[in-house]
Amino acid sequence: MFLQVGALRLEAIACGPPPARASTLVFLHEGLGCAAQWRDLPAQLAQATGCGALAYSRAGYGASDSVPLPRPLDYMQREGVDVLPGVLAAAGVRDAILVGHSDGASIAIAHAGGTPALNVRALVLLAPHVFCEDISVRSIAAARADYLSGDLRARLERWHGKNTECAFWGWNQAWLDPGFRDWNIEAYLPRLRVPVLAIQGEDDEYGTRAQVEAIRRQAGAGAEVLLLPECGHAPQRDQPAATQAAIAAFIERLRARG
Repeated sequence: MFLQVGALRLEAIACGPPPARASTLVFLHEGLGCAAQWRDLPAQLAQATGCGALAYSRAGYGASDSVPLPRPLDYMQREGVDVLPGVLAAAGVRDAILVGHSDGASIAIAHAGGTPALNVRALVLLAPHVFCEDISVRSIAAARADYLSGDLRARLERWHGKNTECAFWGWNQAWLDPGFRDWNIEAYLPRLRVPVLAIQGEDDEYGTRAQVEAIRRQAGAGAEVLLLPECGHAPQRDQPAATQAAIAAFIERLRARG
């Protein structure tokens, strides 16, 4: 299905109960992701929790409308503050639990800390970023080399089709811009008024545990942090059982709190 958000037509996948009957898990994908790359996770979590699930592809990804490049260096803040409210409205979401991975986690933080976010109940952050680190830049530079001379372009074409160039360069050029070294969204953290679960792999090649520790220390309504062993930048793929169990248990604790 597609959502019309302003002038943008965005690809979306929904499953489970509709927003009028249950809370909705809203999945926000990574810097090279799209709605389909969440694979079975939305449906599995919807079944485990009784929530509905909505995953969408941001503009320039998957089958969504494209966008001009280069992306502004504050593209994640803009997505969270300017675009995500329209996505939630277009989908009729009344009570949201935002589930963001990498860039998507940063977008969730920007939305919950930079807007009234009246219909957001909690955040689940997978491998979140709140500032730029050397390890991130090194890994993103390696991805550029793989895209130019390896098989990354072909692998991304499976998910993004005609948006492949837009998806890759919009992400890669922003993160490798020298000005991005100053990117930091920690100012949003004290403004978070909802519970947070942050999950990171101990072997995350795109960020150190300083990211989740900053969230634990500064989140306005508190944050639970889970570090997973033998896990890289994608907990939902590297440790799917542990990740799903942690998210389901977190949602159950939310319900117990009322």
